[in-house]
Amino acid sequence: MSSQAKPKPNIVIILVDDMGYGDPGCFNSRSMISTPHIDSLAREGMKFTDAHAPGPLCHMSRYGLLTGRYPFRTNVGLWPKNPLIKEGQMTIASLAKSQGYKTSMVGKWHVGFKENGYDKPLPGGPVDRGFDSYFGIRASTDIPPYFYIRNNKAVHPPTGHIEKELSPEQTGWNGIQGRMRRAGGISPDMNIDDVLPNFTDEAVKIIRTHQKKKPLMLYLAYPAPHTPWLPSEEFLGKSKVGIYGDFVMMVDAQVGKVLTALERAKMDKDTLVIFTSDNGPCWFDKDVTKYGHDSQGGLRGMKADAWEAGHRMPFVARWPGVTKPDSTSKQLICFTDFLATFADIMGAEIPKEAGPDSFSFLPSLKGKPSLRDTFVMRAGSAKVMTVREGHWKLIDALGSGGFSRPKNVKPKPAGATGQLYHLGKDPSESKNLFLEHPEIVKRLFSKLKAVKNVSHRHLK
Repeated sequence: MSSQAKPKPNIVIILVDDMGYGDPGCFNSRSMISTPHIDSLAREGMKFTDAHAPGPLCHMSRYGLLTGRYPFRTNVGLWPKNPLIKEGQMTIASLAKSQGYKTSMVGKWHVGFKENGYDKPLPGGPVDRGFDSYFGIRASTDIPPYFYIRNNKAVHPPTGHIEKELSPEQTGWNGIQGRMRRAGGISPDMNIDDVLPNFTDEAVKIIRTHQKKKPLMLYLAYPAPHTPWLPSEEFLGKSKVGIYGDFVMMVDAQVGKVLTALERAKMDKDTLVIFTSDNGPCWFDKDVTKYGHDSQGGLRGMKADAWEAGHRMPFVARWPGVTKPDSTSKQLICFTDFLATFADIMGAEIPKEAGPDSFSFLPSLKGKPSLRDTFVMRAGSAKVMTVREGHWKLIDALGSGGFSRPKNVKPKPAGATGQLYHLGKDPSESKNLFLEHPEIVKRLFSKLKAVKNVSHRHLK
């Protein structure tokens, strides 16, 4: 791959948390939540309507995004005490750093540190996996202990204690919604209500002070609108969707501040901005009925599910001079594709052992087809696998495999043992065609087995 004559672009990845496909107005004309800044990115860039998280939960999704490797290839359950990304494993940050980029991360890591007390260094995190600097938190703002991390050390150890909080019953929120927060340790400088704007301030500072001798890669991983839903006074009551909608509006406003910072730093014209969410929303049928807002945008399921709403994400890329304004791509892509795409943009080669599930979607950013035609994923709370090929989607079990009910369904005698959907004709996965197309089921099971056993990229 020859080096490009043009200077390498800055790259800013904005990953929000638990925002549904149907939340931003640019993906759902019936959305009841105002998202002007996300919508502006879509007007000025390219909207991908078939973009997928590599796993329908926070840690799974982030592992795939950073490494170009499907999360089912590792034990993602080790994250609370150990780093999921191995030492020396290529990441989007180590790739960018090798190509002369200044690399910074702000926000939620959630792929593990080597933990041995919070008064000691925390190895295996962002600064050990390719980022020059890091300011953030180890996981979600509902998973203790709660404390800020600067580079590889706690700013202040979590020596205090905070009690569990749930939304009042009269609000009507489910137990995994609302102000839900688990009890645990907290540092003296941590106010959970301030985490979101503090991360914006840090990102804006990085942009404002960036020395333009090097291109910048900034990975901004917001822990919102994941629970706890904590809209500030400015946004409280501003949406028609309760505190969830208010919090999504607040997240959109934070995105707007980052976009404004790029503009003021005169970096917006030579920056690829990618906006997406890590997995689906915590939104139930009762919420759709109550608020008239479909966070899933017509898709079935929710966070953690094998069904589409668990992993099909709002995804926008804006790159002036490359992405056509107000354009839409139907190309199948996955967050694991970031590694190969960035390598393509930078004119770099990926080593054979790196990014085994990564395919460049640079052609699609330019309005042309990309190589990916298959997508494989493990659901969140069960060993349920799904495989996509073209419009066909196979789930190798019955039920959601995640948070939606039924999670698991026992097959009936002579009945279907899995699920087959044609997403082109049935994007809401309403009709199971498993028994009607045995030849397609057989082919997709073979494809699933092949990808599970061999590097996806090297099957091509």
